[in-house]
Amino acid sequence: MADEQTLDTQNLDANQAPEASGDDLAARVQVLEEQLAGAQDQALRVAADLQNVRRRAEQDVEKAHKFALEKFAGDLLPVIDSLERGLELSNPDDESIRPMREGIELTLKMFHDTLKRYQLEAIDPHGEPFNAEQHQAMAMQESADVEPNSVLKVFQKGYQLNGRLLRPAMVVVSKAPAPVSPSIDEKA
Repeated sequence: MADEQTLDTQNLDANQAPEASGDDLAARVQVLEEQLAGAQDQALRVAADLQNVRRRAEQDVEKAHKFALEKFAGDLLPVIDSLERGLELSNPDDESIRPMREGIELTLKMFHDTLKRYQLEAIDPHGEPFNAEQHQAMAMQESADVEPNSVLKVFQKGYQLNGRLLRPAMVVVSKAPAPVSPSIDEKA
């Protein structure tokens, strides 16, 4: 009988041992699966981060190429302004300066063609509605001839490079004339 108890105990121990090791294995498998899922998730995130870094770097390089001329173009704008003012102030009927005017006109045309080639566009809003994103109002002037909030005069042209504002146009903006108040005689 003692032998039977020993055998039963051994059988119980043998039966429990596989169950215990089976539970341990199942728990171990579950832990490893969770670790694997975490590692896969982390690898996916790292790959996404790497892709984002590459995309940002490409965008930065593209912007650098696109706007590399921004400072240089900004430095050329006063030269263009001076040439345009020189033409405005010179008398086109004066024969003694006609060759000089023609030279300035040709130089200015070459400047404008070159600027256009590099997507640098002038903003000359005379007669257009005022746009605060592209224009800088220097003064307001009453005018019954045009609609209120229209550009009456352009002091200085604006410029944009590849759609980005480089310099706003400096303008005079119209406003509605003030209503005339009736005089004392008209009230009576």
